Amino acid sequence: MNLKETSAAPEAKEAGAAPGKRKPRVAAGKTKAAKPASVKKAAAKQAAPEKPAAEKPAAVPESRDFVMPDLGRLAINLLHAANLGQKAARQLMRNGDSTSDTSHALHDLQRVGKTLMDVAGSYLSNPAKIVEAQASLWEGYMSLAANMTRRLLGEDVPPVAAPGRSDKRFRDPDWQENIVFDLMKQSYLLTSKWLTEQVKHAEGIDPHTREKADFYIRQMANAVSPSNFLLTNPEILRTTLASNGENLVAGMEHLLEDIERGHGHIQIQQTDMSAFRLGENIATTPGKVVFQNDLMQLIQYEPTTAEVYKRPLIIYPPWINKYYILDLGPEKSLVKWCLDQGYTVFVASWVNPDARLALKTFEDYMHEGVYAALDAVEKATGETEVNAVGYCIGGTLLACSLAHMAQRGDTRIKSATFLVTQVDFTEAGELKVFIDEEQISEIEQQMHEKGGYLKGSTMASTFNMLRSNDLIWNYVVNNYLLGREPMPFDILFWNADATRLPSAMHVFYLRECYLENKLAEGRMVLGGEELHLKDVKVPVYLQSSREDHISPYNSVYKATKLFGGPVRFICAGSGHIAGVINPPSSGKYNHWLNDDLPETPDKWFEGATDHKGSWWPDWEQWLSAKSGDMVPARKPGSGKLKVLEDAPGSYVLVKSED
Repeated sequence: MNLKETSAAPEAKEAGAAPGKRKPRVAAGKTKAAKPASVKKAAAKQAAPEKPAAEKPAAVPESRDFVMPDLGRLAINLLHAANLGQKAARQLMRNGDSTSDTSHALHDLQRVGKTLMDVAGSYLSNPAKIVEAQASLWEGYMSLAANMTRRLLGEDVPPVAAPGRSDKRFRDPDWQENIVFDLMKQSYLLTSKWLTEQVKHAEGIDPHTREKADFYIRQMANAVSPSNFLLTNPEILRTTLASNGENLVAGMEHLLEDIERGHGHIQIQQTDMSAFRLGENIATTPGKVVFQNDLMQLIQYEPTTAEVYKRPLIIYPPWINKYYILDLGPEKSLVKWCLDQGYTVFVASWVNPDARLALKTFEDYMHEGVYAALDAVEKATGETEVNAVGYCIGGTLLACSLAHMAQRGDTRIKSATFLVTQVDFTEAGELKVFIDEEQISEIEQQMHEKGGYLKGSTMASTFNMLRSNDLIWNYVVNNYLLGREPMPFDILFWNADATRLPSAMHVFYLRECYLENKLAEGRMVLGGEELHLKDVKVPVYLQSSREDHISPYNSVYKATKLFGGPVRFICAGSGHIAGVINPPSSGKYNHWLNDDLPETPDKWFEGATDHKGSWWPDWEQWLSAKSGDMVPARKPGSGKLKVLEDAPGSYVLVKSED
């Protein structure tokens, strides 16, 4: 999550304007096709729903019959949609960046091809394995054929292949009830499962190659799912017939708008970006910016209680996205909840860097982020002891800083909470697919060509690929094929508000943590000190999330054996965001608790108890015991630091217009 430098006032002003709704786009001489009723209904919604469109059941027409369309209108709309599609294709070809982008894309394709050839080579060297694999696939197809024959004869038979519980692609009833679509679905699932199993059983390839091959195969399988195409998705086909193809015209208009917003690249709109304005209906908790430097604005929030704990609470969010994931709105805000429990809350709002900050290092983030904030909190409150929270990479930075402070004898941080934070990266999940020396060097070259920073859209695309069915193909179907507007949803608005990353910092982080794991092994040097987490003796609270694909809980658990002080580990339900941002009032999800810390996370789960609802109260009980006595509440600006501007501040308003 990011910040903006002080000198970029015009950029902040521009970013403060609310993003516009999708603009009407009408081809010359054409009348814009009316959108289907379901589209209008979705677009008319004003309040943000609890879940994104990706997690809601798809709108189903009153009738699931495949109606006969008006052939004349259908033909006209298909031609119109085709013309818009051709225009979109021309813009993609014409507006692509320099030849360097093409070169990097070719390198990516070559990497994918080489990886898959390595897997194929393991089978070519063993013909018996090829025969075994082919026989396995053929057996599956024969079982499916027999299954369908029995079904045609009226038997009720279980499926040969079924989607997973979390797979939302095949929710339409026709995927089960219509034998044609069911056959396509099961054939696809059977084949895609067979492909991933061949990668798993390939012999003679190294683990990293296997992980990459598995990831690439799954991405390809996701792309060619029958749910992604007009003629093989019953919902799209039904909608096209019922609306005489108006959904396709609307969808191609959406595609053109997304290409325009992406400056020649497809930037899929996952939510209604015009539904939110920072400081008005998102990031609304009252507070003041009381300090800023090149990398950070520090926000001190207005107290909501007459008395507060003596030790202030300072939060370091990740800078890969913006800080307001912690303050989405009054009902979901971790910041607001902490204030209501009686804490003086400070949050670092990181800069959204450009070329001027390309040489800012990970060490700079420690000095100008962690240390600078500690100094500012002391001036603002007079307190020299604080409790600190780090989220994701913000937690990794906090861990590094604590190890650095231990070497310097700095004892200002009295407890540390780590939210889905990795300090040992040996099991760092699917992101490791993108981490090897070749790919890091290529990222470094790309950042150099772009002026010394990583484009915000690059990281956003990477994270979307980790959940491509939910965050890419779901919206391809919804926006472009069904022609619907995406629903307003605060988390997806935040997710789309991407940030840039300075090259020096980012390359250090990838190499030192993901590639070489130096922090966990006690070999990282930062600020002239070799960092050893065993020297960190303060109490530590480790929060993980069971379904986290970015910081897997088993990876987070490794930290229980690295810190030198008392550690409490908990695991929440859901993933990297929803597992953290889960207020008690929502009554959602669950969390597991176990006071013991056995050698493995599996052993930990065996002895853990399942508790319904949010983990926040457990954390607050732990934190309150380490926060001192109650003192009169502190107002921003009442100490030695004066108010610079109202929260959410100007840094967070800077957009990453790549």
